Amino acid sequence: MFLPSRPDRVQDPVVKRIQVVRTVVGLVVVVWMLLSYGIAANADDVLDDRLGQAQMTFIMLAVSFPVVVIGFVAAARPPNRGMLLRRVGGPVGALIVVIACVTLPRMATGLVEGREIHADLAGVVTFVVYIWCLVWFLPFAMYGVVQSLVHVMRTADIHETVPPVMAILLVWELAVFDLARGAYEGVPMGVRLAFTLGAPLSVTAVALWEFRRLRTRHGITLRGVLLR
Repeated sequence: MFLPSRPDRVQDPVVKRIQVVRTVVGLVVVVWMLLSYGIAANADDVLDDRLGQAQMTFIMLAVSFPVVVIGFVAAARPPNRGMLLRRVGGPVGALIVVIACVTLPRMATGLVEGREIHADLAGVVTFVVYIWCLVWFLPFAMYGVVQSLVHVMRTADIHETVPPVMAILLVWELAVFDLARGAYEGVPMGVRLAFTLGAPLSVTAVALWEFRRLRTRHGITLRGVLLR
């Protein structure tokens, strides 16, 4: 549901390795900064900070996704416009499912919250809902959110150039949001700017490099798919 599945899409393992390395290095640096400047007192605070960042990233991804996809398809000329439109189903389905993964557990637990479990039909239903959420739905939802972020809502199914476009837009949106809310307060201004801009600059650099590899190694360009 959350992984790109178009069989003829280009998969470049070198790009994936560089993306993983960039992510790991960025995570290590952010954790070091949170602990060194006293923003996070312990591992739990670091985890809370990263989970909050992941949640905000997903929200912005869900908002930006339809805008980018509609713009991408609209910018293409026939017959590629129809081809791209037919490929939208998988990513849209992933978006709908992952939104359901975020909202349904709250709705389900809200229906049974505070109820005692008795040996009657209502008690059995309450017990089954709790077990279902704990054992299956919550792990599935967490996995779905993570995979949606990693694979940028499986937009590679539309075209190989869509994920780097989405990544650039998303990371700069997050940087603007961090600046607006005063993220990393208490950190020296120079360090604060370096951390705030480090992610968008590095992600943009990797995305532009990915565009270059798509063009030089596989003959795939943004202008080519849009027929511009």
